[in-house]
Amino acid sequence: MSAPAATRKVSEREARQVAEAARERDWHRPSFAKELFLGRFRLDLIHPYPMPTPEATAKGEEFLARLREFCETSIDGARIDREARIPDETIVGLKELGALGMKIDPAYGGLGLTQVYYNKALAMVGTASPAIGALLSAHQSIGVPQPVKMFGTKEQKEAFLPRCATTDISAFLLTEPDVGSDPARLATAAVPDGDDYVLDGVKLWTTNGVVADLLVVMARVPASEGHKGGITAFVVEAAAEGITVENRNAFMGLRGLENGVTRFHQVRVPAANRIGPEGAGLKIALTTLNTGRLSLPAGCVGAAKWCLKIAREWSAAREQWGKPIAHHEAVGSKIAYIAATTFALEAVLDLSSQMADEERNDIRIEAALAKLYGSEAACRIADELVQIRGGRGFETADSLAARGERAVPAEQLLRDLRINRIFEGSTEIMHLLIAREAVDAHLSVAGDLIDPDTSLGDKARAGAKAGGFYARWLPKLVAGPGQLPNSYPEFDGLATHLRYVERSARKLARCTFYAMSRWQGRMETKQNFLARIVDIGAELFAMSAACVRAQHLGSSGDHGPQARQLADTFCRQARVRTDELFARLWTNTDSADRALTKAVLDGGTEWLEAGIIDPSREGPWIAEAEPGPSRTANVHRPVH
Repeated sequence: MSAPAATRKVSEREARQVAEAARERDWHRPSFAKELFLGRFRLDLIHPYPMPTPEATAKGEEFLARLREFCETSIDGARIDREARIPDETIVGLKELGALGMKIDPAYGGLGLTQVYYNKALAMVGTASPAIGALLSAHQSIGVPQPVKMFGTKEQKEAFLPRCATTDISAFLLTEPDVGSDPARLATAAVPDGDDYVLDGVKLWTTNGVVADLLVVMARVPASEGHKGGITAFVVEAAAEGITVENRNAFMGLRGLENGVTRFHQVRVPAANRIGPEGAGLKIALTTLNTGRLSLPAGCVGAAKWCLKIAREWSAAREQWGKPIAHHEAVGSKIAYIAATTFALEAVLDLSSQMADEERNDIRIEAALAKLYGSEAACRIADELVQIRGGRGFETADSLAARGERAVPAEQLLRDLRINRIFEGSTEIMHLLIAREAVDAHLSVAGDLIDPDTSLGDKARAGAKAGGFYARWLPKLVAGPGQLPNSYPEFDGLATHLRYVERSARKLARCTFYAMSRWQGRMETKQNFLARIVDIGAELFAMSAACVRAQHLGSSGDHGPQARQLADTFCRQARVRTDELFARLWTNTDSADRALTKAVLDGGTEWLEAGIIDPSREGPWIAEAEPGPSRTANVHRPVH
């Protein structure tokens, strides 16, 4: 069989077909966010605010206490950032603590924490060192444990989960030098050979790959007699012959991240290590990410809480023009944004996580919204903290300490958080992914109607089906509880915000329908419009979560008045943003932007680039990744 190509050339249509085939098509359980995009405010799906069981709480709190002690005594975040490496003894300590097995069932040697407490643990350890938070998250959220738990055989669970719970670090390998969010181009090959598969290819940005013992590898199996073929998932021993970690990548932030380039050359993998059937690899990856994505906003919540602490303490201590800077409105508004948004981020995270634990709701959209909203908001919060700190925010912690001041690593946090807008689906890709799910109901009834390749007969049948759906659906978007001044009375002063959410959900659905009618098959090209639709949904989801959480805290007697104030202020801020997004759906610069982009790419603005020095060094934009034996030293360093 011929060697795999370094890069697969695929058409836009094929790329869409591969992505569509990997989607979960069915909705077996209700989804609050999906209903929200359809104009239905299903408050009953999130209220009363779901809570962990007493047993789960006791187990989780006991581990958090041990983790806190470890973080305070055995993690030196400044050293990790300075040396760009997590010390071996720290990794060993995490293993002994059981941190590798937080989500793994006790039957396999894990701790069996709920998603809620797993996220609380990631939030805590991430404030001690974001690099360690990334290591633990990549290991358990997208590494070997989650896909094996969900799709593995009994034998695979017994073989791999005990190792992952106690001793072995895992990594997830999908991205390639010329393959990012377009998996149709994936070129790493897994060729069947007897009872084995033979892997050849190169994987890029393999988080944990430098120190990993086990790998989840996505590779393309060629179709042949007896083999369906397609992108397939495998568990691979990192120490297998033919695997070389060729480079430990360095980044602007997360400098302790053990992320590398991994080459496979004639690596034999037993067929017994294949997860699921051939061709199911992308579906496995996306399904794993449905809950796996919640680990990223967990780190964002931890970061936001720390920013709030530093902003509060610093703004009270620093005086300018005769009073603490917190009392100046320009700074105070930043503190209010940080506090209110931190409250909402935690509400979104805890709500989504508890729904994941209870398995009564489909949370694929909720988890994606939590990732999108959390990563964007946390970056802004960190940037605001740097602004509040002024020159000290731009100064490194070591420099601050050297001249006798508190070593506050604000600039490091800004560097570390920036990757979250790219990790596990960039903001732009998340917008498209969520938008695809948000308009799923429309495409289900009108897909053939707007598909240019569909026959006239199929279009007619699709038209009849769509007519029936919209005849029932559209009238429900005209009026609702949001227009009644006495709706949601149990929420007292927060009820006005829930009425706004209900009205806005119906408005959002009407706007989506109008856009589908206007652009039909061209809707998918209106990426900025779709992004605004998603951002509106994200704001409405966050407002809902904040109100429901504040109501719960108020009824339980835990900081009720402060929680209501936080939720109220957040909702007021979110309503301003939402109204602006609605206005920008139809009044924007999208057309002008597209025209100028074309002019730039056609070279019409090269004159504007005159008078600069480009400090970039020579080299290809994308490194060649030809399959074959490695020509560099292996920098793989497992920690035991």
